[in-house]
This record gives sequence, C-alpha cells and structure tokens, in this order.
Amino acid sequence: MLGVQLTPATLAILIPVGLLLQLFIAYLRNPLRKIPAAHPLAPFTSLWIYYVRWRSIENATLKAAHDRLGPVVCLGPNEISVNCVNGGIRDVYAGGFEKGETNGQFNWYGFFANFGGVPNMFSTGGNKKHSLRKRMLSNIYSKSVVTASPALLAQMSTILYDRFLPYLASTLSQEDLGVLNIYPLLSATTMDIVTSYIFGLKSSSNLLQHPKTLVWFLDLYNSRRSFNFWPQELPSFTAFMEKWFRYRLVPKWVDEANGEIEKWTRDMCESAGSVLSRGDMEVADTPVVYQQLSTALLKEAKKAGKEKADLSYQIASETLDHLAAGFDTSGITLTYVIHELSRNPETQARLQQELQTLSPRIAASSSPSLPDPKAVDALPLLHAVIWETLRLHTAIPGPQPRVTPPQGCRLGTEDKPYFVPGGVRVSASAGLLHLNEDVYECASQWRPDRWLGLDRIDQEKRKDMESRWFWAFGSGGRMCVGSHLAVYQMKYIIAALYSTYTTSIVDDAGIEQVDAYTAPPASDKLMIRLERLDD
Repeated sequence: MLGVQLTPATLAILIPVGLLLQLFIAYLRNPLRKIPAAHPLAPFTSLWIYYVRWRSIENATLKAAHDRLGPVVCLGPNEISVNCVNGGIRDVYAGGFEKGETNGQFNWYGFFANFGGVPNMFSTGGNKKHSLRKRMLSNIYSKSVVTASPALLAQMSTILYDRFLPYLASTLSQEDLGVLNIYPLLSATTMDIVTSYIFGLKSSSNLLQHPKTLVWFLDLYNSRRSFNFWPQELPSFTAFMEKWFRYRLVPKWVDEANGEIEKWTRDMCESAGSVLSRGDMEVADTPVVYQQLSTALLKEAKKAGKEKADLSYQIASETLDHLAAGFDTSGITLTYVIHELSRNPETQARLQQELQTLSPRIAASSSPSLPDPKAVDALPLLHAVIWETLRLHTAIPGPQPRVTPPQGCRLGTEDKPYFVPGGVRVSASAGLLHLNEDVYECASQWRPDRWLGLDRIDQEKRKDMESRWFWAFGSGGRMCVGSHLAVYQMKYIIAALYSTYTTSIVDDAGIEQVDAYTAPPASDKLMIRLERLDD
C-alpha cells in the first residue's frame, strides 16, 4: 500500500483548513450562534471582547450592541449580555446563578480577593459560602439597624462637625476664595465614615484631617486602575507569563501598592481588636462591623473544632472589601450629585429650602448634633437627587458576570427566548438598564423630579422605576450588602454641605465617567466654588 506523501506546502494548507473546519463545526454545535452577535467574530472567538475590554470601551460597546440587536447579545462563543428584566436580570440574579469559579469556566471575582487570595463575601464564587458570610453581616447593614445605630450617629456627628464642615470653611480664606477639588474631599469623607462604622472612630481613618495620608492612599488606590484587565480577565495566562517567561503583565509596584493598602487595613483591624479587648469604650469608638464579624467567625471556627484558627486575615480581607467599595462608590456618586446641583441652581435652591426644615439644622455654627436619620431619609427632594444620580451616573455601570446553571436556561423576552447551555458567562449592566427610555423618559437627562410623586402614578410603572430596572445596588441574594449605609452617609453629607453653602462649577473638564467596571470621573477632579448661604 502506497503511503501518502505530505509536503510542507501541503501541510501549510491542510493545517489551517483543519483548524477552520473544527472552528466551524464548534460554531454549528453552539446554541449561542442563534443569538445576535455583537461582532462577526463573537460566535467564533473571545478575542474580540477581550480586545474591547483591554481598550476600556466595554460599556459603550455593549450599549451600542443592545441598541442595535435587542436585549440578548452574544459576546463570545461562551458569553452573552442581557439587558432586560424578565428573561434577564430576574432569572440570572434573583434566580441565584453562581458567580463562577465552581465550574472552572472563569474566576473573574477572584480578582477581588485580598492578601494573596483570601476570599471575602464579594469574591466568593459559590452561593452557599456567600450565604454563610452574608448571614454574619446582613443584620448590621440593614436599614433598621443603620438608621437606629447610636454609634454611627455619633461617628457621623464627629466627622461632619469636627472635620468636614471645618475643612469647607477653611477654603473660604483670602487665598482659596472657596475654590476646591471636591472629589478627593468626598473620598476622604466617605472613607472616614465607612471605616468608623467598621472599626470605630478611634481605630478608623482620618483622611479629612491628614491631607498627606489622603494623597498617599488615593495615589495607591487609583494608580492600580489601568492594570486590572490581565489579572481579572486572564488570570491563568497572567500567572503563566510570569512563571515561564519571567514577564509581568502587571508591574511589581501594583502588588506593592496592594500590600500597603492591606497593611493599612490590618492596622485598623488590630486597633479595633485592642479597643474591644479593653472595653469601656465611647459610643463612637464601637467597631460595629468588626465586632460582629469577628464574633461570628470565632463562633463558626469553634463549631468546626478550630478554636485556635487565625481569623485575622479573613477579617481583614472582608473589611478591606467593605471599606473599598463603601468609600469609592459613594465618593463617585456624591461628586456627580454636586456637579448636577451646581449645573442646576434652581434645583439646588429648592434642596436648600427643604434642608431648612430639618431640626436641628446642620450648620457649622450650630451645636454639634444631627437631625434624626429618619427625618433626613424622609426628605423627598434629597432622596430624588440621590436616586437620580445613582441612576444616571452609576458608580459601577459595568457588567456583573454570572454562570448559567449546568442544565442550561432560557433567556430573552417572551416572544423571543433563547436556550443558553450551562457554563456560559452571562452578565447585565446597571449603566444600560438605567437608560431604558420606556421606563425613564429622557433617560440621558438628569431629572430628579421624576422620583417625586411616585405614589400618584401607575403601580407597575412605579415598580419598574424603583426596583425592577433600578439596579444601582444590584438585585437578588448578591445585591450590595452596604446599600443602606451608603445612602445614609450620602444623604447626611449632601445635607451638611447644602445647609451651609451654595456650589458652582469652576472647572469640570474631564468630568465624564471612565468606561470601566467602576466609573469615576476621567480627570479625578471637579473644581467648585463654595459661597456661604445667608444665615
């Protein structure tokens, strides 16, 4: 029998043809080929969507794709994006789809672990482990506990009256003339409040009164932002390149920056532990979150027969995630609240009139006491301003990936559902859901009045606006555990600012949000001018 002689030229033809044939067969077998593709290459390879993410244009790309193709879009041979409630976020997020990691498809959330991979509630892939941790913490972050917390109220009073308002007053000197970059100031304020609730006032940060520490921290925190792609989207490839080729896709100084932030957090943990061990603390020094978490973890360890287990890194990883998310998202949102109010002086004036109804009034010249949290929360225009900013300027507009269950599922609208097999990466994005013109008329415009008088509109329309399509804090069992604390601190900060001052824009160049998972201003600044209200 004669053998077939394959020349190099023949092989050069057959190998690419074979690979293309294999790719085509995989395409024909993949149910995702029936879903509209965001790009011609999407059904065949993930390289296209990786390129989009590497260029930091994912949010804009997804919006254009959904506008063109509908509520379900194919992004890769094993990935889709959804932009609808029924057959979308209700099924995926309220339906308890896993974050991944358990089926080996991807480990996107592992990026948010700290201390070399110590998981926290947000980074945990499996729902069961997540539920165990959430049960330890959900009570102290509930609205009833947050609004009634004497420790948080005392912490808020000290931070506003001893730090925030005096800082604002200092900018009215002859030299500054009330001009300041409000964004880092808001980051400092939210960090001080969040860490106070976590660790107690004595053990928390004090960035407002230590500007050098503020610059140090923000430089560390923000400098890492442009190096997230490789370790988050392609962690195995990133590790492979470093191990076998000694080539770092992420500079070493990023690891060093993470290490410094982690040490900073550990120091606060140790201080909170010392305060608790001494006892007889002031109310404001109560480390509410730290105390609850450490007690719950110790109880869990004893139950598992691990009484002597070192829980310090578990506590530090969890609290680091809380403080990072709590200060960053609230600082971004508040920056856009102030930007929009400065652009809309009529709304600003209406808000100032509403704030005058609080008793006691929040002002630097008043006694250091705050109005009841329930009274602040109940102010309709203040609530509308915060909610409209959360909608239009979502701090986390990017996709929230999940993995479809092993048995697969159907996603899409009733008239056009698609079967999606198990193990497919599926995500929705708050930044897209909030721009639905059928739910939010003139959705690209900042209109806080849309949230006033909701009790007088159709109940289905109200549910769409308030819960079904409003996704600033996510939905389902994995929704943001700290949402009530975030709203609490944002309302008090805005109330304190506009009870005393009027703001106007000096320079808002670069105020547009970056196209990323978390979206701060592109310039990291908003220059405003303060003018004191007439008493």
